[in-house]
Parts: sequence; structure tokens; C-alpha cells
Amino acid sequence: MPWVALLLAVGGVALLSAFLLLLYLASLVTSPKPLALSGAHVVVTGGSSGIGKSIAVECFKQGAFITLLARNESRLLEAKKEIEKYAVNDKQVVHCISVDVSKDYANVERVLKQAQEKLGPVDMLVNSAGTSVTGKFEDLNTKNFEELMSVNYLGSVYPTHAVITTMKERRMGRIVFVSSQAGQLGLFGYTAYSATKFALRGLAEALQMEVKPYNVYITVAYPPDTDTPGFAEESKTKLLETRLISEASPVCKPDHVARIIVKDATQGKFGSSVGTDGHMLNVITTGMSPMTSLGEALEAIICTGFFRLLSHYYTASFDNIVRRCMIQKEKSEKMD
Repeated sequence: MPWVALLLAVGGVALLSAFLLLLYLASLVTSPKPLALSGAHVVVTGGSSGIGKSIAVECFKQGAFITLLARNESRLLEAKKEIEKYAVNDKQVVHCISVDVSKDYANVERVLKQAQEKLGPVDMLVNSAGTSVTGKFEDLNTKNFEELMSVNYLGSVYPTHAVITTMKERRMGRIVFVSSQAGQLGLFGYTAYSATKFALRGLAEALQMEVKPYNVYITVAYPPDTDTPGFAEESKTKLLETRLISEASPVCKPDHVARIIVKDATQGKFGSSVGTDGHMLNVITTGMSPMTSLGEALEAIICTGFFRLLSHYYTASFDNIVRRCMIQKEKSEKMD
């Protein structure tokens, strides 16, 4: 029958088109050579505690030389002693520098130059320094926005700017920006925080396009709530709506998060996520981000629609939480 022949013809053209598209994608997607950390110089900002310290430990376990940057000198020295317990050879060094990476670029550049003179060129930079403030937009002071943009964004720009030229000259390097799931999805109470973490994504995408020809790869890590001192401090003042939304996902251990970030960074993967929810969120929000494997590209093409549908359940439940809290608050105010 004519219509059957037409369907077969259309189906054949569709299959051929899909096959050609796969071939084209395969030609575009190039997987970087993994970075070996044994003997490598890894710089970690915000390395005195939390995810930063756990990343330093993970890299040290793999034979890296570590430079820790953070503001609190006493906590730096405590972190140094803890990290040194995981040495795999007697040549490894943990070098500590007390510095605020979000202020005075000239000083940041100077201390990183000193670190490279001591331990060699930076092979991997992990920008983990960060802070958080929660609150409704109108209740936050505008200085909160300025402070978070300074620490979370410029605190990553300055160290990166200080090492990127050398990495390009050496034709090798890895740069990690530790963002957050709140840097993929704006959540109640995080108007100041989310904006800074979203900014890292834009920086990373633009920078990756610049440095990829030089064999330098960027990774943006999107960890969920993680059991760190910063998270504990934030929880003290977290709004009810924010807390209820956060409880939709379990709190992760920093060592687990660090292992995933280090693995993804050494492999040159652009987006690094943790857990099933994190992986789904990463696929949904991938947009036109760089792809480092054909499998990654195919997953985005095949799964985005389904994951996006599933995500509506989450956003609807979050909206419902906010609405219930608002109604309860209004009832309480009327009773008063």
C-alpha cells in the first residue's frame, strides 16, 4: 500500500539521519587525557575545612603535592596535619598560605607565584572558597549580595587568573569551580547565594572555550547539601521554607563529594554531580555546556525530555511548601 511504503521511507530517512548525527557528534566530542595526580601540584582554596579540605585529602592520597589557601591560619595548620597523615610517599608536601582570595588580586597573584616557586607549576586549581547567606530577598542587606559575589565569584576569578597563563603555556591543566545545586536551580532563600553560584557556570563555559585548544579543562562541581562547618553554620539561620525544601535530599559526606569531584576533574569532565538527583539536574541544565564524551552527549539528547518532565514534580512540591508556609504564617498573624 502506498502509505506503508511512505512510512517505511520516512522511517529509513529518520534512521539514516540519526546515524549521521551520531557520526557527526562522535567527530565533535573529544575526550581529554586523564590527569595523573601523582607528583602533581594541586592548589585548593578554602582548603582548611569542608569540601576543600576533603578534596585536598583525596588528591594527597593519590600522590599530589598540595597548596592550601584560606584565611584562618590556625585552621590551615590543623588541616595540614590532618592531610599529611594520608601521604603515600615521603616526598609529598602540604604548603599552607593564609590569604583572602577574594580581595587584593595583586596579593593573590604574589602568593600563588610563591607556591609555584616552591612546588612547581600548578597542575590543578580547585576553587572551593565560598560562603552562604540565606534570607528573603527584601530582608537581606545589599551588602550581603556584595560580600557573596566577592567571596564566591571573585574568590574564584582571582586564583584562576593567576595560574591560567602558565597552564596555557604548558599545554596542560585542570581548573575546578565548586558551585552548588543552588547554582543550577534557584531556591527560596538563596537569592544572594544562587546568583553567585550561577555566575561560576557562565565563567566556566566561556573560559573553557578559550582554553580547550591548550589542553586545559574546566570542571564545575554541583554538590548537594554537604555536612561541612559552613553548612552547619548556615543551618542555624535557615528559613523554614528553605529547610523543608532542602530535606527533599539527604546531606552528603564531604569525603564522598570530594572523591567524585576529583575523579571528574582529572578526567576533564565539565559538569560534576553527586547522586541520582544531582545527575538528573545536571542533565536537565546542561544546555550548551561542553561535552567530553559521546555517551554524555547521547544521554543529554535522549533523557532531557523525560528528566524535565520529572523535574516538574520537584518544583511543584517546592512551590507547595512555600505556599503552605505562607498560609500558616498569615493564619498566625491573624491570631496574634
